[in-house]
Amino acid sequence: MNTMTPFPLRLSWAQGLVERGDHGAAAVALAELVEEAESARARPADLATSGDAPGDEAVLHSVTELRLLLARAYFQSAQLGRAEATLLRVIDDAPTDAYAHLLLGRTLQRAGRHAEAARPLALAEVLGGYERPKAYGATRLSEPTSA
Repeated sequence: MNTMTPFPLRLSWAQGLVERGDHGAAAVALAELVEEAESARARPADLATSGDAPGDEAVLHSVTELRLLLARAYFQSAQLGRAEATLLRVIDDAPTDAYAHLLLGRTLQRAGRHAEAARPLALAEVLGGYERPKAYGATRLSEPTSA
């Protein structure tokens, strides 16, 4: 898709890619939308023209929400470094977003960084009531045997 296609239509297309499980393609499309929305937000209103920027249409979708969807696409397509970087920006913008903390924790777990995952997973549990997932490869404590 090109930037001549209206922003809401491109967003809908990217969301459809996520729903169909094409997370790699969704990540590419969403990264473009995030970049475009960020540049439109930074540009003074009098310089934004309807032909080259999402303008008012992008305001309907916060950049933070777009970044969270982008992070999900990165996570699902195993682009864990990009997912982590994107989630850190989301958490910087919205520190009480429980789902962002949960996804960051799951991303760190998936990358094998279980100790680092403990904090965001605990925050997700406290902020949003998400159940803290067990770490991959964690060993269970065996029950004491009776003699």
